[in-house]
Formats: sequence, structure tokens, C-alpha cells
Amino acid sequence: MTTRGEQRIGLLNGIAAYGLWGLVPLFWPLVDSAGAVEILAHRMVWSLVLVVLVLLVMRRWAWAGTLLRQPRKLALVVVAAATITVNWGVYIWAVNSGHVVEASLGYFINPLVTIAMGVLLLKERLRPAQWVAVGTGFVSVVTLTFGYGQPPWISLCLAFSFASYGLAKKKVGLSGLESLAAEATVQFLPALAYLLWLGARGEGTFTSQGAGHAALLASAGLVTAIPLVCFGAAAIRVPLSMLGLLQYLTPTLQFLLGVVYFHEEMPPERWAGFALVWLALSVLTWDALRTARRTRAEVTRLRAEAEAEGEAEGEASESSPEAQRPAGLPAADRSGS
Repeated sequence: MTTRGEQRIGLLNGIAAYGLWGLVPLFWPLVDSAGAVEILAHRMVWSLVLVVLVLLVMRRWAWAGTLLRQPRKLALVVVAAATITVNWGVYIWAVNSGHVVEASLGYFINPLVTIAMGVLLLKERLRPAQWVAVGTGFVSVVTLTFGYGQPPWISLCLAFSFASYGLAKKKVGLSGLESLAAEATVQFLPALAYLLWLGARGEGTFTSQGAGHAALLASAGLVTAIPLVCFGAAAIRVPLSMLGLLQYLTPTLQFLLGVVYFHEEMPPERWAGFALVWLALSVLTWDALRTARRTRAEVTRLRAEAEAEGEAEGEASESSPEAQRPAGLPAADRSGS
């Protein structure tokens, strides 16, 4: 049971995590001269450097030995690393190519894609409200297809890659920081090899565009790790229902940045598509909160019934003849013989 102070700390960390993720589109244009693939490679390399330093300070290495003895989980780590690589790469390219709004859509529809994947891959059963939300989300994608003149490939790629990443992470069962360390270890050698190859060809920008540019590329590790650390602090202090609401802060900030700061176009068809997505998410959130409330009420009822039964059994045992015989007197002696 967490105290109110702990919950407040968790809430602030959750807002910080999702808020920083929502503001990331402001960072990638600062290093856009490097190109999306080089930025991605630096993000991978410096993420591992930073997370290893954090784990050394915290002395949290026991999980690594356990993971190395589990080939199936190692394979899932590789899958997670591959899917998040796709997600990061597409996102960096989208932001630096003027598609911030479409990128935000990917994270808006991600919960709907996650539910759809649960049905298709895990054979999960949906509640009626969830079916309504998924159906509305599908209609929104069709509407946006007309608005863009083609399917919103960036949004769909981001949503499906992140949903696949979440599914793999769920199976691995590591915490956020440990999971990042494992995934970054998989990414590190290919990313470092690519950067060395760029440098050998004279096409890398890390050493050719000044110390400021190099520092910004290296800080890509901070951009990755700091929100994750904040998220980890929030996840252990606030309910999942609260985290579920906070997650919409990220695409909302991205959407606002795309429209207000980057001045991306929003014709009526796109507004209609986004409105349908927001309607689907409203239905999904309402259903999740209602289900969580019912679950809590049922748990409280069952707990109260169990406590009442325990008290009744205690009273019955105290009033029984066995409980009333003098201490130390054998059961056979109750008759006086």
C-alpha cells in the first residue's frame, strides 16, 4: 500500500515521463543534419553507455545471469530490440520529415492496435465496448486514408511496431531499465559498426560538425533513458488505470506540436479521422475505468465476506466444548473417567 506522498511522487514522475516523450519532437530537428539512420545509431550506442552506468551505480546485475540461462527470453529480447529499432527509426524520420501529426496518430491508435493483436494472436475475448472502440478506430483509419490520399503508413508502422514491442516485453518480464539494457546490448554492435563505417567513409557527422553537434548526438541516450527512469518510478507508485490515462499525454503533446509549432496542415478529412480516433479512445477509457471500478468493488466484497467468515469461525471455535475445557486436560478426561 503506497502512501499519498508516494502516489504524488509517482504521479509527478508519470507526468514527467509521458510529457518528455511528448516533447521529443523538439529534439530530433536539432540533429537532423546527421540523417535519421545516423541519429538512430547514436541513440542505440549512447543509450547502452548511459544505462550501464546507471546499473553500475545501482548494482543491479542479477537479472543478466538469469536472462542468459533462458534462450527463449533471449530470443524475445532480440525481437523487442528489432521492433523498437523500427519504431525509433520511423519516428525520427517522421519528425524530421514534417510528419509529426501523423506520428502522433500512431501513438493514439496504439492501444486499439494492442487490443486487436490480443484478439488475433492471444485469442483474447473483447467486451462489447472494446469492439465498438476497435471498430471506430478502423473507420478512422479509412477516413484518414481518404484524407491523406493513401493509408497513414507512418501511423500504422509506429502503432504496430510499438504494440509488437510491448507484447515481446510482456513475455520477457524485465523492468524498464533492465529491459532497455538488454535491448540496447543487442542493438549496440550493429549500431557501432554502422557509425564506424560512416566515419571511415568520411560521411559521419559526429566529429565533423563541432562539439555542440557531437554533444547533442550523445545526449540521445539521455532522451531515451530519463523518461524511462521516470516511468519506472511512476509504475510502482500509481495504479495502472492512472498510467493508462497519462499515456494519452504523449500523443496529445505531439499532436499540438505538429499543428501549433510545426504548422502542419490539418484539412477537414484529417480532423474527422482524428475525431473518430479520440471517440474510440474515449469509449475504451470509459470501459477500462468502469471495469476497474467493478473489479475493485468485487475484490472489496469478497474480502469483506472472507473476513466475516473468519470471524464467525473464530466465534464458533471459542464457544465449542473443546475450546472450553481446562488447559492441559486431555480430551479423553472430559468425561471425568
